[in-house]
Amino acid sequence: MRQHIALQDSGGPYLRSGQVAEQAGVNLQTLRYYERRGLIAEPARSPGGHRAYPPEAVTLLTVIKAAQRLGFTLEAVAEPIDTGRRGHPTPDLRERAQEKIAEVDARIADLTTIRSALSAVVSAGCDSLAHCTCLDCPLPFADLATSRTPEEN
Repeated sequence: MRQHIALQDSGGPYLRSGQVAEQAGVNLQTLRYYERRGLIAEPARSPGGHRAYPPEAVTLLTVIKAAQRLGFTLEAVAEPIDTGRRGHPTPDLRERAQEKIAEVDARIADLTTIRSALSAVVSAGCDSLAHCTCLDCPLPFADLATSRTPEEN
């Protein structure tokens, strides 16, 4: 049975869905999705049937979005949130952050390689992936395209 509450208690005013979404910088569909996933507890209802969230819901949504911006998936965020709700520390948070740092470093290395290749393309004046006319074309595709016979393609 759903709990019905007044829109204010000793901890402060309860917020409606739109207010929570706006303050947290998410849309209503995201708020509902997080409820369905169990990231946000299903709120109590006002006497009029409106969802009534405690102000802490805004903080929790902000934390979830910040973790996503840092590259964590919702699955990776869900467990520490649930553990924290139960009042237990999350001892593996540091380990997870270190793993994420390693992933970010690998992505940075990949992006640096891509950037270098694109800079070489721009510097060389490449004009085609398959039939580049620049001297010393840095694109590996040009040689592949011209060295194969039609039967090999």
